[in-house]
Amino acid sequence: MRSAIGIGAGMVFWLCTAAAGMAAPALNVLCNVDEAWCAVMKAAFEKTSGLQISMPRFSTGETLDRLRAGKDASAVDVWWGGTGDTHLQAGSENLLQPYQPAHEREMLPWAQNFFAMSGGRSAGIYAGALGFAYNADVLRDLKLPAPTCWKDLTDTAYRGRIQIGDPRSSGTAFTALATLVQLFGEDEAFRFWSALDRNISSYTQAGSAPAKAAARGEALIGISFMHDAVTLKQAGAPLVIVAPCEGTGYEIGAVSIVKGARNLDNARRFVDFALSAEGQATGAAAGQNHVPANALASLPDGAPDISMIRMVDYDFATFGLPEERQRLLDRFDAEIRILN
Repeated sequence: MRSAIGIGAGMVFWLCTAAAGMAAPALNVLCNVDEAWCAVMKAAFEKTSGLQISMPRFSTGETLDRLRAGKDASAVDVWWGGTGDTHLQAGSENLLQPYQPAHEREMLPWAQNFFAMSGGRSAGIYAGALGFAYNADVLRDLKLPAPTCWKDLTDTAYRGRIQIGDPRSSGTAFTALATLVQLFGEDEAFRFWSALDRNISSYTQAGSAPAKAAARGEALIGISFMHDAVTLKQAGAPLVIVAPCEGTGYEIGAVSIVKGARNLDNARRFVDFALSAEGQATGAAAGQNHVPANALASLPDGAPDISMIRMVDYDFATFGLPEERQRLLDRFDAEIRILN
């Protein structure tokens, strides 16, 4: 239902535009980053290119569903942002258009490796580590212990006080699922999530929502990418950001041109801009704290130092396979969601 609603909302925009007699946008981009960054990026590219573009925001899982539903006549040109393993899944399903971007040689090694892994279909634009954040004020008021590890989150003291995304719609939450499988082994990871599920108040559609709920005090703990929590903390939220003691996974956010893009030349211009130092700077301008992929781009002051975090050797090749994603989600449905 969530995917159908997301797809419908996007189509309403284009249908209303046509009905009103307005000129069609010169480029249609689906944005998977925070809404603030979507807006800054849209304005920056329009100013640089002189084009008027459409850039609605969707969750990563919704975007993949949308591309799958529109294989033959897609109204989408570019997919910008969202976890890289989902872009890899789309590429393996022949939904993306290979392109050699102008700034590929300026990319950091992890971004170049990701581009090669994708077969030239997706370029890495940022990186960020997974973790969780808790509201220090709420923790103090409830007189609860501070969590420092993944397995701390199963403590009954946190019953009904944790939020995480739904891995079926949220790329962040699917990264969490894949991370736990790599940390603990698959069976132990699902046993852990079954225990965690008892403490979860709600599964959110978007992966950044849990950190926002913790920032507002609506949840005690939000599981998300650490850079999302840093942005909220910089805005004054009483968050403590945790890199779990057992280790954690990470994302490479990506940009891809959709196969069959109607505005292919403009799509290429957008990808080149997104990978340029100027385009990468839009993240910091929007208050985001991702690690940029372009070596010439400045690192935001609040970006977590991922070199100091214990990281798993995240297996993008395996967890970027559609069949592996579906197998894990099927098991999640069978063993976790049935408990709710």
